[in-house]
Amino acid sequence: MSWFVLMWVGIAAAILFWFILKWAMAAFRKYEHDFKHLTQKSMSDFFLFFDPVQLWTVAVLMGLLAVMLLWFLSDSLPVALLAGLLVLLAPRHVLSVLKQRRLNLFDRQLPDMLLSLSGALQAGTGVQNALKLLVDEAPSPLSQEIGLMQREQRLGLSFEQALDNLAQRMPSEATGLVVSVLKIATQSGGNLSEALDRISLTLRSRIQIQGRIKVLTSQGKMQAWVMSSLPVGLMLVLNLIDPDSMRFLWGTPIGWAVLAIIVVLEVAGAWMIRKIVSIDI
Repeated sequence: MSWFVLMWVGIAAAILFWFILKWAMAAFRKYEHDFKHLTQKSMSDFFLFFDPVQLWTVAVLMGLLAVMLLWFLSDSLPVALLAGLLVLLAPRHVLSVLKQRRLNLFDRQLPDMLLSLSGALQAGTGVQNALKLLVDEAPSPLSQEIGLMQREQRLGLSFEQALDNLAQRMPSEATGLVVSVLKIATQSGGNLSEALDRISLTLRSRIQIQGRIKVLTSQGKMQAWVMSSLPVGLMLVLNLIDPDSMRFLWGTPIGWAVLAIIVVLEVAGAWMIRKIVSIDI
């Protein structure tokens, strides 16, 4: 009877393992497709053109290398697999961070761009010629985005459609405000130079307020990093001091469950602290 029960338990475990493996392979293929698509789009937004297949290959190789290295150092397969998964997920996070930094830099360049555009309009220069001067003189990414907008116009797009594409590539409130003013001015007329001066002053004040908020909330963000890294550092120190006791944490199912709970709580705590100190204006 016991052999019969063990046989059915083994069959059930094999079926469960097959479904888990099938789900994992489907999730891996979906992530591969999303990685290649989003990487190509993000790189094109940076005006960098790399083969997404090569980037995916490098990410997979780095993940496998992390798994083997952590497995050799910690002698724990779950910890090594978790590290490999984090390495595999890291490139998308890095790209999103770089994209956000580029967007913030673009927003900081907008007030100076609006003042230059307003001065050119007051001197009698047309909007298109003033934008062309900005492409020659402004730093990137402002010059890149304005230059791409003008190239789209030369290919047959209208000025309004080119502005809409700019707003899609740079999805921020400041860009949306500038695009709306330029579209309204070109459609209905009005004193565009005065409107650009007011918007430039508004955006500059907004950037100053954001800088003050960033300084005031920097302590909370640092606290989130310290509280998140403290348990990891403590476990590594204890592993060096008393590896025999820590082996129960790295090499037993109960220890793996404790590690999973620690990871979930740490991520939840860091997310909550980040939400508290994130103030949008």
